[in-house]
Amino acid sequence: MHAITIPEPGGPEALVWDEVPDPVAGAGEVLVEVAAGAVNRADILQRQGLYDPPPGASPYPGLECSGRIAALGPGVSGWSVGDEVCALLSGGGYAEKVAVPVGQLLPVPEGVDLVRAAALPEVTCTVWSNVFMVAHLRPGETLLVHGGSSGIGTMAIQLGKAVGARVAVTAGTKEKLDRCAELGADILINYREQDFVAELKAATDGAGADVILDNMGASYLDRNVRALAVNGRLAIIGMQGGVKGELDIGALLGKRAAISATSLRARPRDEKTAIVAAVREHVWPLIDAGRVRPVVDREIPLPDAATAHRVVEESGHVGKVLLVAP
Repeated sequence: MHAITIPEPGGPEALVWDEVPDPVAGAGEVLVEVAAGAVNRADILQRQGLYDPPPGASPYPGLECSGRIAALGPGVSGWSVGDEVCALLSGGGYAEKVAVPVGQLLPVPEGVDLVRAAALPEVTCTVWSNVFMVAHLRPGETLLVHGGSSGIGTMAIQLGKAVGARVAVTAGTKEKLDRCAELGADILINYREQDFVAELKAATDGAGADVILDNMGASYLDRNVRALAVNGRLAIIGMQGGVKGELDIGALLGKRAAISATSLRARPRDEKTAIVAAVREHVWPLIDAGRVRPVVDREIPLPDAATAHRVVEESGHVGKVLLVAP
């Protein structure tokens, strides 16, 4: 088969379409013939040599894919060769075939075509596990989503609205904020021109956000704590704004607030299986009913992954950038 390899870390040009050995489905795994994958920030970090795959994972980038089951490994039941699926991966999505633990498979939802289904696994699992399983967003609460026009952001808006929350977002342009509004966002904040703490307080009569989903990390830490409501929960899922910040513990104590920080890729297989099962139970019915949908900015041929990485790094896109297998 062919896959995108990274012979040496570097810029987008470091991604090389090359012939590699076919993967084999081990015990409890299926072999998926890939229809499409999606670009995530973790892929860019891996390309730069800053985020190695977990032990035992495929060396090729790609944390999600869609496709058809080509073979079943020993001990697999409940799935058949030819089934259309999408999958959460620890790596290997930028390839023509990938071996996937059976607990990380999801059926392609009703009304979603096979290629666009590749936009779903990583964002649904990230949002559901952090906003709902950890931060316990409830109906009537306010959710603040940083990077509202990103793949994660567009899914968080939709899921927040689906459970009856009020959703605030930050984004850097009017065009991106308009797209967030189309998805249901109630409070629109241009982080380049406005102070999100002040804007959020004004929109919530001084209360702040009950849950904040943050992709920035250090640079937003202090402001996120100030933006939290009493009993608020801050879920950190990224470090685009740095890794070390100063925390005002007094402010945190005063609000009886909590901070969590998680990553998805390195979680043990049983934890991923539990998250995928929760997503299938709670999110898939919303997609089947048309209340939640994947947001795809563009589709780019998989061999041209370098172009897709440039698009994501320039941050002009809304939603997901997909890589379509030849």
